[in-house]
Amino acid sequence: MSTETLEKAKSTIPVKGFLDIKDLVIPQGEELVKAILQLKEEKNAVILAHYYQPGEIQDIADFLGDSLQLARQAKDTDADMIVFCGVHFMAEAAKILNPTKKVVLPDTMAGCSLADGCSGEGLRKMREQHPNALVATYINCNAETKAESDIIVTSSNAETVIEALPKDRPIIFAPDKNLGRYLSQKTGRDMILWAGSCIVHEAFSMERIAKQLADNPDAKLIAHPESEEAVLKLAHFIGSTSALLNYVEKDDCQKFIIATEEGILHEMKKRAPHKELIPALVFDETCNCSECFYMKRNTMEKLYLCMKYELPEIILDEELRLKALKPIEAMLELSKSIK
Repeated sequence: MSTETLEKAKSTIPVKGFLDIKDLVIPQGEELVKAILQLKEEKNAVILAHYYQPGEIQDIADFLGDSLQLARQAKDTDADMIVFCGVHFMAEAAKILNPTKKVVLPDTMAGCSLADGCSGEGLRKMREQHPNALVATYINCNAETKAESDIIVTSSNAETVIEALPKDRPIIFAPDKNLGRYLSQKTGRDMILWAGSCIVHEAFSMERIAKQLADNPDAKLIAHPESEEAVLKLAHFIGSTSALLNYVEKDDCQKFIIATEEGILHEMKKRAPHKELIPALVFDETCNCSECFYMKRNTMEKLYLCMKYELPEIILDEELRLKALKPIEAMLELSKSIK
């Protein structure tokens, strides 16, 4: 491949989100897996993947986890390059936590409706309206938004973090109103909620899920707290991504209806192969599961190109990084007791 071809591919990353090299022959199948593993060894890289990634990416990852688990791995790794298979805000968080490492993301267009809907400027204006409030922000946000926060939470540690905040201070919670409402009910804390939501978890249909439960009386509905309140009221168990995995693995029930992104079923089937797992239904009757198209933008081919050419790379302004680091470190300190 010519230098000119590579430079042209690099120039289109801001538009396409990934290296699109038309005339490059990319290995396929088992050869592609071998090529990625070889690149990992050559470059002393670590592959971090979220549970919502395509199954083949989950299988090749060094560490598979939820947002809290992956943040910890990004902070502690001794690899030279962090290859983050998730969405953009997760790769940003890895760079915030480990600035000396090169952080790459297979597709920078792997975004998030929550992150896209909450800006640092908007959060700053909200704080001006409530000057005595503490700002607790869900990790599903960009670096600018994190920098305007007092503390970050994940779905795994949110209840612990909220309960630890001073009782005499109001709390602004952003950007997920559904998670915020759930936490307010669980902790008894009144919170000022940003009106954001996850397009994946808002797609679940209470009516169709109620019919699923009626058709499967021996099943338990388990749901992520980003789901709407009507769905959560039907749920037998509500928990973070990792909590849902653990529940399916350890609970005596043999059939579950799963109300979160369908990618989690890949790991659930590994942990509980003898149990029946049913994706919760969404409003769109032409679709039988809830899939995050952002998470699924990452592919094995993009992962290979990302590792081979070490692009796209996550670059952050140092002043912004330091501001965003403080609330993340505050979160990690309060979360030491959470596995």
